[in-house]
Amino acid sequence: MQIEVVDGRDKGNVMLYALSTCGWCAKTKELLKSLGVKYSYLYVDKVGPDEQEQVVKEIERFNPHLSFPTLVIGNDHVIVGFREDEIRKELA
Repeated sequence: MQIEVVDGRDKGNVMLYALSTCGWCAKTKELLKSLGVKYSYLYVDKVGPDEQEQVVKEIERFNPHLSFPTLVIGNDHVIVGFREDEIRKELA
């Protein structure tokens, strides 16, 4: 799995599950970068077929609909979709 890490202020575990072709995923990444927080992201559509099942199960724990972007903050708060105000509030 190719999980990328973007350096910034540590706000705990911040993980973004995204698609490389998704405009809302790109907007979420831009917002996280502008907030200057450290986060990790995974382009789910770039995962190899042997890892696909594992990644899907991981995302389904947080978002059973498997929609993107799925942002997990601190392993317990999940934001599905580009919800700028909610993201800003959680990572302020």
